[in-house]
Amino acid sequence: MKKIIISLLIIIFSITSFIVINNKKEEKTSLKEVKVAEVAHTIFYAPQYVALKKGYFKDEGLDIKLTLTPGADKVTSAVLSGDVQIGFCGSEASIYVYNSGKKDYIVNFAAITQRDGAFIVSRKKIKNFKLTDLKGKYVIGGRKGGMPEMMFESSLRNNNINPDELTIDTSIDFASMTGSFVSGLGDFVTLFEPSATKLENEGKGYVVDYVGKYTGTVPYTAYNAKKSFIKKNKKVIKSFTKAIDKGLKYVNNTDEVTIAKDVIDYFPDMTINELAKMIKRYKENDAWKKNTYISKKDFNNLQDVMKKSGELTKKAPYDKLIDSTYSKNE
Repeated sequence: MKKIIISLLIIIFSITSFIVINNKKEEKTSLKEVKVAEVAHTIFYAPQYVALKKGYFKDEGLDIKLTLTPGADKVTSAVLSGDVQIGFCGSEASIYVYNSGKKDYIVNFAAITQRDGAFIVSRKKIKNFKLTDLKGKYVIGGRKGGMPEMMFESSLRNNNINPDELTIDTSIDFASMTGSFVSGLGDFVTLFEPSATKLENEGKGYVVDYVGKYTGTVPYTAYNAKKSFIKKNKKVIKSFTKAIDKGLKYVNNTDEVTIAKDVIDYFPDMTINELAKMIKRYKENDAWKKNTYISKKDFNNLQDVMKKSGELTKKAPYDKLIDSTYSKNE
């Protein structure tokens, strides 16, 4: 009798295990795979990592495959070539593509940041830093025509400083800016987190200011896809936008320590306290949007910045490059 009971238990256990494993396989295969290229790996994009960590995308039926693709130009190329379905970069990229005459151009459908993500890092400690302290100095400002460099120039102009009054190095790509500064190039560099804090921790630089506080709001970093993809995959775009919106709301309504614990797996070489410090910096400077909606005003602000930087001669139409079908302006 005992052997019969044991045999029955083994059979029941085997059947249960099979059902559980099978259900997991079905759950995985039922998710729609979407490849996303992100322009940088930074705590500035915390809402995205929260959405991934807390399963907001899976809740919407999406299996996100995220790849780091440094440079908005490279992200755009990946989207246009079909290597990825969704790009995540500065929305200036969509304007360049549209104005180039591309028929199947890229369209922005959701944004999570509304101010610059860069902090001004000095090689030396400076008490009571002012933007005028940059006059006559050498600053590594980012790739020419890229969002970081244009917004840095805008912050100067908004404070009656002519960019020509300092040397702004625009020859160095985003991924190489930290290394170039550490090697001895420049008096200042504009860096996103966690790079800025890492330099501080190593005693190789000092955060003295935040670029974003000197500029108006713009769709700084946005999600985009080819016009044709959006038209054929409305459900994917709707689900993706909903997941990102959840991430934004969570970050805007949660303390920095809790958020740091949520995203620590994406920044394993940083501590909870370090991440919390970075998140607090972005929160205090109103870096994140309240929702994914991209307003016409913000889009026009961006194009004004581009024109003043000499990167735009003809404005692109808002209704062509912004699809707010699934974003709520609350």
